[in-house]
Amino acid sequence: MSAFPVTRLRRFRRTASLRGLVRETSVHLDQFVMPLFVAPQALANEELPGMARFDVEGLVAEVDALAASGVRAVMLFGIPPEKDDEATGAWEDEGIVQQALRALRPRFPELVVLTDVCLCEYTSHGHCGVVVDGEIHNDRSLELLARTAVSHADAGADVVAPSDMMDGRVGAIREALDDRGFESTPILAYSAKYASAFYGPFREAADSTPSFGDRRGYQMDPANVREALRECELDLDEGADAIMIKPALPYLDVIRAAREAFDVPVAAYNVSGEYAMVKAAARAGWLDERAAALESLTAIKRAGADLIVSYWTRDLPAWL
Repeated sequence: MSAFPVTRLRRFRRTASLRGLVRETSVHLDQFVMPLFVAPQALANEELPGMARFDVEGLVAEVDALAASGVRAVMLFGIPPEKDDEATGAWEDEGIVQQALRALRPRFPELVVLTDVCLCEYTSHGHCGVVVDGEIHNDRSLELLARTAVSHADAGADVVAPSDMMDGRVGAIREALDDRGFESTPILAYSAKYASAFYGPFREAADSTPSFGDRRGYQMDPANVREALRECELDLDEGADAIMIKPALPYLDVIRAAREAFDVPVAAYNVSGEYAMVKAAARAGWLDERAAALESLTAIKRAGADLIVSYWTRDLPAWL
């Protein structure tokens, strides 16, 4: 390769049109999923609008606006009216997510509706599985997770996304779905979900903060990447159709490693803490929210994510 002055890499940076012509990574709206919280009662969030709660009627109105703007996929999280040790609200026929699915499905037939499959929003203790003698019992949790996934598929979910990090839950869910005639329902597994400090605003929005201990006994150690690849491989062996890395920005290396190791769709969750930091900095006048958000989302795509779950999805139609 010739050296300067013959080689001048700035030549293709002179104008926006030239830069666009050789851009290596592109961000498109159809690659994004908007997370939405549905609850018996709405709860606005002016500082973090992506973390607002909607009742079912409000959810339909919100999805109507999102779909009209070009958003093609949403992911539902539920906050039940009551919680118990068996996470009944997660899997019962009249659960809040099940109600939302039945309201959305006939009105938005082309919209991709994903559901988060976990128990933490529904248990009285806030953990992602059944508690036995003060410990999260892995195998006893699988039945409830599988029951939840089937109830979501039955109510109209296009994709179920288990996020609990119990061992064997993908296999249990796949078997349960197939047994009930939902063999065509894909599983997007939160395969590498880290025990992260970046979930704070989500836990407040979803009312899912544990009442004792923490989730480090089942979510991943932030120091590990080889273990993340083992988790991904196990989930794929059990029947996962796509894998997710969560959070996204502090784990770009994990996204890249998963992209290089597996020839399947790779998702990344641009989590609430990542969203909240940029929002707070923008309110303080320290940075431009749109520029920082688009740079962050481009970085996630560049690392190898095929699809991104992000609270900025509702802003992207105007920004892009």
